[in-house]
Amino acid sequence: MSTGRVDSIHIADTAAAPMRAVESVRAIPGRGLEGDRYYNEDGTYSNFRPNPDQEVTLIEAEVLETLAREHGIALAAGASRRNITTHGVALNQLVGCEFSVGAVRLRGIRLCEPCGHLQRLTQDGIVRALTHRGGLRAQILLAGVIHVGDAIATS
Repeated sequence: MSTGRVDSIHIADTAAAPMRAVESVRAIPGRGLEGDRYYNEDGTYSNFRPNPDQEVTLIEAEVLETLAREHGIALAAGASRRNITTHGVALNQLVGCEFSVGAVRLRGIRLCEPCGHLQRLTQDGIVRALTHRGGLRAQILLAGVIHVGDAIATS
């Protein structure tokens, strides 16, 4: 078993709206993170619902640090458009796996590859720099509240 932690949580009210940091968020199976654009069915790709891989997205803080160091791209956690920034857990290894974030149970669905929409909202080069390390799309299996600082446990 490996463990990591939640560094930050971000949600946006509507598509392309700035992400805002929250200390905690309720995770609801089949819906997503309460108050987030995809929970509200107002995300850029909401027309593809129901889609369990839109329920929550995660990215590693270590990837954001590498992005700055190797590519000169300073991307704040919220600017990544991912909901949960983690520390100490290799997210790519969680595709197809169940894991816990605090009391909430998730299943890794697929990598959260960067797209043109992210690049339009941030800066040129982000797609190339984040390819295969842009995070994880996950499905919520067990409802609960996720808090900044919660442990992330994999088995």
